[in-house]
Amino acid sequence: MKKIIVLISGSGSNLEAIAKACQNGSIAGSIELVISNQPNVKGLERAQKFHLMSNVINHKEFDSRESFDKALLEQILPVEPDLIVLAGFMRILGKDFTQAFEGKLINIHPSLLPEYPGLNTHQQAINNGDLMHGISIHYVNSNLDDGPIIAQGALKIDPNQSEAKLINRIHKIEHAMYPKVIEDISKGYISLKNGAVVYAKESHFSSNHMEFFNV
Repeated sequence: MKKIIVLISGSGSNLEAIAKACQNGSIAGSIELVISNQPNVKGLERAQKFHLMSNVINHKEFDSRESFDKALLEQILPVEPDLIVLAGFMRILGKDFTQAFEGKLINIHPSLLPEYPGLNTHQQAINNGDLMHGISIHYVNSNLDDGPIIAQGALKIDPNQSEAKLINRIHKIEHAMYPKVIEDISKGYISLKNGAVVYAKESHFSSNHMEFFNV
């Protein structure tokens, strides 16, 4: 059983999807710890709902990114995790942190990378008149939203749709794909070797995987 740590900053809806997959045995692992950089967020309530150990490391209490990362490391290293999952974690992690967990650190980003790294991805897609939008699941490196892509999910944008409605549709893709990627990693079907994603034939995914959703 793989030991998983989940980092959150907000509602924790992806945390819940992952917890359910662990609970039903799809993911060959368990969430050992949930860490939020924000106090009093919905994600902490979801962690409690699934009886998960959780902790808050409030980034506002640190005077530098390096000191915050160090506090994270102090919480994470004793667990000896096999995988660290960023699930709506809204902090940029420094080079020392990302290198310490190379090949064990994944993120889900709400755009079809390399388009729209960073914030406000949904409104950017709407403003630019994009026909497609989606999500990318990738290994994390020291550059923002730049690590090797594992899989992507896409949908067609309705030009008459609000940003809120688009976000709701994007969340459905996230909740469908993120647990499956974690499942494959937990079973050894996906890994990172020499900077490239490697897929076993048993994986749900393959190189340059793009899945289209009608949600």
